[in-house]
Amino acid sequence: MKHIAIIGECMIELNGKPFGSMHQTFGGDTLNAAVYLRRGTEANAHPDNIKVSYVTALGTDPISQGMLTRWQQEGISTELVLQDNTRTPGLYLIQLDDQGERTFLYWRNRSAARYLLQHPSFDTIKLALIDVDMVFISGITLAILPNEDRIALLHLLGELKAQGVEIAFDSNFRPALWPQDNNHTVKNVYQSMYSLTDVALVTFDDEQLLWRDASPEQTIERLTALGVSKCIVKLGAEGCLIQDSGAASAPRAVPTHPVAEVVDTTSAGDSFNGGFLSAYLADTDLISACQRGNAMAGVVIQHRGAIIAKELTQLAIKPI
Repeated sequence: MKHIAIIGECMIELNGKPFGSMHQTFGGDTLNAAVYLRRGTEANAHPDNIKVSYVTALGTDPISQGMLTRWQQEGISTELVLQDNTRTPGLYLIQLDDQGERTFLYWRNRSAARYLLQHPSFDTIKLALIDVDMVFISGITLAILPNEDRIALLHLLGELKAQGVEIAFDSNFRPALWPQDNNHTVKNVYQSMYSLTDVALVTFDDEQLLWRDASPEQTIERLTALGVSKCIVKLGAEGCLIQDSGAASAPRAVPTHPVAEVVDTTSAGDSFNGGFLSAYLADTDLISACQRGNAMAGVVIQHRGAIIAKELTQLAIKPI
């Protein structure tokens, strides 16, 4: 069995019109990826060969318990979820105007997940991570942490990598979460992270925004120079561009099938990550894993919401 631990934050989501009809659910980039990874593994020939653990901190309130229950129903292991009786999950509000345009408001500065590394029981998490095959985090995972905790997490990932744990990373750059210092802080953090990364699952738009890359090929060249061995650059409707430095070949495009109607791209990158990892951890080649990622994202963006109905993804994903 392969075991992947995904470290991040899941928040309470409220969406709708202010002081009108509001719908409550939950979401977060790494949790979304965990859900779609589990759904992808269920389409594999040997669905029990991949264990997906989510690593975060929640409160002890009813909403936190409800989130735990939903994750367990998706088949996600919650053994590495810590509970903090002094804090609660973060919250974000999606406001819809009359034209359907969305704006986001966040309340996460005191969330339990932000203080995960300060939890009295975090040492048990550190010990458990030694035995996993892969750890996956995102740029948002790094961004929400206090600076000292961010440094501590990078050191922990370095120790895990030295012990043979594979490290996967999606930069998922969100400028509002980082200090407004001309991107000096985030660039230093990301360079440190990429030096630890085995599998980079990045979106070209994010990399271009932060690093001013002129092309996806330039992104791959930069990441490879920092030590990344497997680069996957997501290109939206164009699919992705990949390179495996161990294969000593030029970057290769993996196209996706056109989608007739794009309804909501909220979780496009997250669902790609989940689909990709569900194939990658089943020991398929990079091209096949990217095709699985493209297929997962292709069905998700045709429906509203970050986490769509399970039966929709089951119909779209072919067994491997």
